[in-house]
Amino acid sequence: MRIAPILTLASLLFFSAVPFTQAADAPPAATPPTKDKQVDEKALEDAARKHTSTLDTRVQDLKKEVLNLNRDLFLLEEDLLFPANTQFSVFVSMDVGLLFDLDSVQLKLNDKVVSSHLYTEREVNALKRGGVQRLYTGNITSGEHEFIAYFTGRGPKNRDYKRATTVRVSKGPNPQYVELKISDSTAKYQPEFKVKVWEAE
Repeated sequence: MRIAPILTLASLLFFSAVPFTQAADAPPAATPPTKDKQVDEKALEDAARKHTSTLDTRVQDLKKEVLNLNRDLFLLEEDLLFPANTQFSVFVSMDVGLLFDLDSVQLKLNDKVVSSHLYTEREVNALKRGGVQRLYTGNITSGEHEFIAYFTGRGPKNRDYKRATTVRVSKGPNPQYVELKISDSTAKYQPEFKVKVWEAE
């Protein structure tokens, strides 16, 4: 009857003498990063930021090159379609525009309708801010020509307003440009439609 307590005491003494060891499947204890490792990580972050910045710069440069290429292609196409000796262009502009709210413009060249445009509110606002719209570009032979521009919209007191402007031009060997300018006449309290014609040298 005394053997069991002795064995139990012996077992406790044996296990207490065995040193504690970490289980094989337990994760290793975390060790703080060394100074060299911190320096390496910072160098990698700096290199990544520099690479990203360089890549952004290259993307912006490529966008500029694409825009310049598109512009050059457009000019080349225009030269091919509209040679200098026959090129004729009409533009629309607006000065202030308080007395006339533009709805549409129709252009007749030598009794033939060559262009019509119905304006949105956004386009009218752009013209009032100083924008210029190309209404028509085509080819005409050298000599005398007549074109008529029909403007429709709302005039003073929000009344419907329609006005036709007739212009005769003499086409020379160089590209010719016509500007149709809508302006306010405060003296007459009504819109005016002015025409300016010039040739490129």
